[in-house]
Amino acid sequence: MIKKIIEALEKEYPDATCSLNFSNPLELMVAVILSAQSTDAMINKITPRLFSELKTAEDYANCDLKHLEELVKSSGFYHNKAKNIKENCKMLVEKFNGEVPHTMEELTSLPGVGRKTANVVLLNAFDICEGIAVDTHAKRISNRLGLSDSDDPLKIEKDLLQKIPKQDWSKMNHLFVYHGRATCTASKPKCDICCVNRYCEKNGVPN
Repeated sequence: MIKKIIEALEKEYPDATCSLNFSNPLELMVAVILSAQSTDAMINKITPRLFSELKTAEDYANCDLKHLEELVKSSGFYHNKAKNIKENCKMLVEKFNGEVPHTMEELTSLPGVGRKTANVVLLNAFDICEGIAVDTHAKRISNRLGLSDSDDPLKIEKDLLQKIPKQDWSKMNHLFVYHGRATCTASKPKCDICCVNRYCEKNGVPN
């Protein structure tokens, strides 16, 4: 069944790719941290000014926290995000010569970077696929399809990695996001036009 689900999603979203705008690993990591509890569209509105003003890890590390908060305020939860980004970049300067590392262990040692963020950065900045990023879309769709019955992103990822062939891990990062935005939405999923309707257990789908 999983093969058919993947094929259907690929056919429906042939151009699925990372929606965040970035030109280097640091920009991507900052954008992903900001995207928590927000939308990629909103983050893409914030980052042009942010990236034009702050270009290196040193820039973020030395930036006044209040000013950084002002730059990222529209992302929501900006106090915590700004603090994490500043502390993250301080660590980049102190431990990684100002460069974003490209291993899961090193990335997840940075403030504000969990496994989901690390997966996105590794895949899209370094073309390294260590797993499947479990955001709100991946969680919702995995639960509804019956691919995982957990609420814990780490457990959901473990379930997905056991069921999805390794060669398909990288594409699933994007397919979940595209399907979650376009069809399998949180409150009013469009089950009548869903490309994987026939395979879906509809767990947790609102009436």
